Amino acid sequence: MTAGGRFSGKRVLITGGLGFIGSSLAIALVHEDAKVTILDSLLPEFGGDFFNIEPVRSRVSVNISDMRDPHSLDILVKDKDYIFHLAGQVSHGDSMRDPKMDLAVNCVSTMNLVESCRRFNPDARLINTSTRQVYGVAQRLPVSEDHPVIPVDVNGINKLAAEYYHLLYDRTYDLRSTVLRLTNTYGPRQQIRNNRQGFVGIFIRQALKGEPIKVFGTGRQVRDFNYVDEVVEALLLAALTDDCYGKVLNLGAPTYHSLLDLVGILHELTGVAYELVPFPKDKKIIDIGDYYGDYSRFAQATGWQPQIDLQDGLARTIEFYRAHKKVYWA
Repeated sequence: MTAGGRFSGKRVLITGGLGFIGSSLAIALVHEDAKVTILDSLLPEFGGDFFNIEPVRSRVSVNISDMRDPHSLDILVKDKDYIFHLAGQVSHGDSMRDPKMDLAVNCVSTMNLVESCRRFNPDARLINTSTRQVYGVAQRLPVSEDHPVIPVDVNGINKLAAEYYHLLYDRTYDLRSTVLRLTNTYGPRQQIRNNRQGFVGIFIRQALKGEPIKVFGTGRQVRDFNYVDEVVEALLLAALTDDCYGKVLNLGAPTYHSLLDLVGILHELTGVAYELVPFPKDKKIIDIGDYYGDYSRFAQATGWQPQIDLQDGLARTIEFYRAHKKVYWA
């Protein structure tokens, strides 16, 4: 989807670069002729894996360290033109079970990053990935950036705080930062072995294994979905677009789908069955109901417009996981 050369010769740091979106971004940036450095803690269960960057392994530099410790950051941020901050804890359930861990991984790490940049590379441009979860339960649809932010879980609160660190340093220290609020990203290289990276990955694993998919509630809850390659393109465009800096911007999709639509497509692709089950209590208290976002501001600023529909994206995803069964889900 990307045209080579836009980042030719640029020095780029990707935090969380061995994970799902980070590795896909690293591959795209190598194809754009960038000089890519990856920072990843490789914490168990978070999804980082060297196999994710196999197509470009010899063309990137990888540093294994934890952003909760600022010392390596002070060195890694130096001389970078762009820093894509994708490292973080994304499980909503884990954030409720271990809120201090979520605070450290999402907030302390982000504070360390912006502080390191302020001190050692104030000319860097930062692109931070956040989440639609900061909005909480939608009061109106589609959800625009002006919607109130009332997170329903610890993860949403900490992701919101991380946004504010970026925006504060942009305003106060002219450390150029932009925040993209992602919605349901899916596709190849997502960690699907456990239940820590969203319901789409859980459904895909169950479909691949032939296990009936358990859909909570009525299944009529609606969501918007973005294929990972299109999220990568959004990140690249955000980095290159001056009008994005100092702002929070939504991603989204031109169409939205119910959970029953999603499992229906997975049934067509794999033959998997599904069943409706009541919400478990721990899931119900952090459920946001229907959500789809208004991404018109980002589209107007960058020209970004998703083209890969859910049927096509899921077909590509299933093909990838079938080809790499032993790595991701066997």
